[in-house]
Amino acid sequence: MTTQELVAQIHKKQSFLCIGLDTDLEKIPAFLLEEEDSIFEFNKAIIDATHDLCVAYKPNIAFYEAYGVQGWSALRKTIKYLNKNYPEIFTIADAKRGDIGNTSTRYAKAFFEDLNFDSITIAPYMGKDSVEPFLQFKDKHTILLALTSNEGAFDFQTKKIDNKELYKEVLSVSTTYKGSENLMYVVGATKAEYLKEIREIVPNSFLLVPGVGAQGGSLVDVCEYGMTKDIGLLINSSRGIIYASDQEDFADTAREKAKELQEAMKKELDKLN
Repeated sequence: MTTQELVAQIHKKQSFLCIGLDTDLEKIPAFLLEEEDSIFEFNKAIIDATHDLCVAYKPNIAFYEAYGVQGWSALRKTIKYLNKNYPEIFTIADAKRGDIGNTSTRYAKAFFEDLNFDSITIAPYMGKDSVEPFLQFKDKHTILLALTSNEGAFDFQTKKIDNKELYKEVLSVSTTYKGSENLMYVVGATKAEYLKEIREIVPNSFLLVPGVGAQGGSLVDVCEYGMTKDIGLLINSSRGIIYASDQEDFADTAREKAKELQEAMKKELDKLN
């Protein structure tokens, strides 16, 4: 999917919502555990109930790897279902991969070619030769971890080197990579006050922003400091939507929560006009 196609979907749906499919067998409604593939059936119900309210889905790969072959099979079925039934949806493999040379190339092939995701999250710690292999795939996007919303982010990301925070150096250097036009960045919603300076470094790139909702991030603040003329934001919500109910109405309740966010996003989009 091209960036232009993603922007078109945002305008069409009046939404820049990304729903995280962090599917946990310990949290899904108990009656689904009787299904042959509980993970996929849960995902399918959430997708069918919310696809018109969001522009992206983000399976967190760890939640599938944890269940071995069963989990990987459910992931494959989920992405195939999305690509077949809702091809306009932007798909994100939240895999946080990062290795050098041929290893990165193999990771890229696994998620871009075999599973046919539109994008993947990548850890930048090993530098250029761990990132550039992902950037060589046409109409695929690499989402670099820049400034995350977890408590441990302050261990390294905001430390200063030569009077410059490390996350800013990551942003600046990454723009020099071959294929950098395919880069997006993860910036936590709980770090909304940093967005103004981030936009000075990457003024037009899309930002994937987790932390709105369950983690306490403010949609209004993120939009004020992070939105561009082409939107430039994907706001992710996972638990607050998919686990809003553990009863038989879970999909309908998820839709209600997604609708609340979509309506709030429409108000922010209206401000651009």
